[in-house]
Amino acid sequence: MPDRIRLLLVDDQILSRGLLRSGLERERDLEIVAELNRTDDVVGAAKRHRANVALLDAGGPGNHSITVTTKLRTSMPECRVVMLTTYGRPVHLRRGLDAGAKGFALKGCPAPQLADAVRRVHLGLRVVDADLAAETLQYSETPLDQNETDTLRAAREGGSVALMARKLQVSERVVRTRLWSAIGKTGARTRSDAIQVAEQNGWLLD
Repeated sequence: MPDRIRLLLVDDQILSRGLLRSGLERERDLEIVAELNRTDDVVGAAKRHRANVALLDAGGPGNHSITVTTKLRTSMPECRVVMLTTYGRPVHLRRGLDAGAKGFALKGCPAPQLADAVRRVHLGLRVVDADLAAETLQYSETPLDQNETDTLRAAREGGSVALMARKLQVSERVVRTRLWSAIGKTGARTRSDAIQVAEQNGWLLD
């Protein structure tokens, strides 16, 4: 039997990671060599365990998965990345592919489908879930400028306009102006609606 494909699983949710493991362990040509609940040490773990493919939760905690993908591509290109994401995060796909991810799959997809994606990525092919790719085409690039994006991120964390102004190091008037501009550009009625629209479209990702 040829050498098995060595997998590194990265997901902060224990249940989600367990489901991944139980599904992929049934595939005789795949071997899970390590599991992580954060992205901070992905590159080091991939090198220690000589991983062939890293399965990354695109929205997990720790260092941004896009940054990790770039680091893997440059420091350990033999370890290819498959990102796991959900509907409503089309920007993950665009940024992930730009960073060097070779595959994109939906979280919760059937294990045989994910295993097939892993095999194809290991062979050097690019694999993107068809439904996810179709969804991505429905979204445009963000209409927000950088200042408006930063202000909505600050608003997402809660607090008064005064608190946001101190955090952003601008005046309260500037914060209000940016918020109203963001509300208008997103077609929302309120600050919270604007945040929700922007998050759903992936416009508030770092």
